[in-house]
Amino acid sequence: MKTDHKNVLVLGTCQMLSGTGRGLFMVTSPAVALLIAPHRALATLPTGLIVVGAALAAMPTSLFTRRFGRKVGFLCGTVLAAASGISCMAAVLYQNFSLLLLGGFLYGLFSSFSQLYRFAVADAASTDFRPKAISFVLAGGVFAGFAGPNLANWGKGLLESHLYAGAFMFMVGTGLLAALALLFLNIPNLTKAQLEGEQRSLLEIVKQPVFIVAAVSATVAQSVMNFLMTATPVAMILYGGHDFGSVAVVLSSHSVSMFAPGFFTGSLVKRYGEIAIIVTGLALQGACIAVALLGIHVFHFWLAMVLLGLGWNFTYTAATTLMTTAYTPAERNKTQGMMNQIIYTVVAIGSLSSGAFIHFLGWTWVNIGATPMLLLALLVAIWHVAAKPAAAA
Repeated sequence: MKTDHKNVLVLGTCQMLSGTGRGLFMVTSPAVALLIAPHRALATLPTGLIVVGAALAAMPTSLFTRRFGRKVGFLCGTVLAAASGISCMAAVLYQNFSLLLLGGFLYGLFSSFSQLYRFAVADAASTDFRPKAISFVLAGGVFAGFAGPNLANWGKGLLESHLYAGAFMFMVGTGLLAALALLFLNIPNLTKAQLEGEQRSLLEIVKQPVFIVAAVSATVAQSVMNFLMTATPVAMILYGGHDFGSVAVVLSSHSVSMFAPGFFTGSLVKRYGEIAIIVTGLALQGACIAVALLGIHVFHFWLAMVLLGLGWNFTYTAATTLMTTAYTPAERNKTQGMMNQIIYTVVAIGSLSSGAFIHFLGWTWVNIGATPMLLLALLVAIWHVAAKPAAAA
């Protein structure tokens, strides 16, 4: 098997496992928080802390993998994933909301490593294979779409005396399995010449139009996705009166729609270009909001979350591919770290505010509140396309 393909298989597996743990946490933690949190407005805080942890660790993680290599960094991340599961189990056993918050934060620290999987495979792949490599790694989340929410539903009553504790046991397992898969990763560390090569300042890099459009597009896609997805379980339980099984089905379908297009998104990016696929993704996320505003039946939540996932995949994959053209090998770690730093700082604000949004303003205003972000990304994409002919002239 070619090294490129082997790395895709390994990192796709790790993407699957990280997505499984994340999906499990996204479904289970709001239900647990509604039982043990001091106030219902805090129900989305544990999931919000995932992106807080990812935001705080984005740049340090990228610099850590530059110094010690991708493989060592990713293995360190799996330790954090397992620790997150242990903390969440303890939260249920001891009815301690602080431990649930710690679990979310630890999973966020792990996410700062797992968010580099797509860049790691791109850095090692040939230029021609790169869009497909990124797409295929993201496609690893397809299984996670089924596994995470369904493991949550199955594990809910696994320990009869401690509702939901069994679900978090599986989070520990996903971390350990990812560590095993990473033993087969084969991505060479940067050479001495690459480490010491000439680099532009970070300011010069981020001022490039290609960086701006890629970063804004990925940030908006991730922010809108997190903002709406984080609030969905709470909206379904409190406003729709739907049961835990329905929540699991809706979020499972959402996760599948996020990653299933990965089997062909790379080919679409290669054929139609990054900007066209970015705009298509933004339009799909806009359709999600339109559907969500139509009603609160299970079908409305299901269709909205499917459209949200599809839109995320298109925009995020295309934006990541576009970003790989913004830096040299010597600049890659700090550029990738800055992109993730921007994404998760903005996402953290949205995730932390979604609980208060839905509690004080309701589900309708959660959706309306996401609309300006999509319009901003669309305007930036149009600006980028308009600026290209001017630059050529």
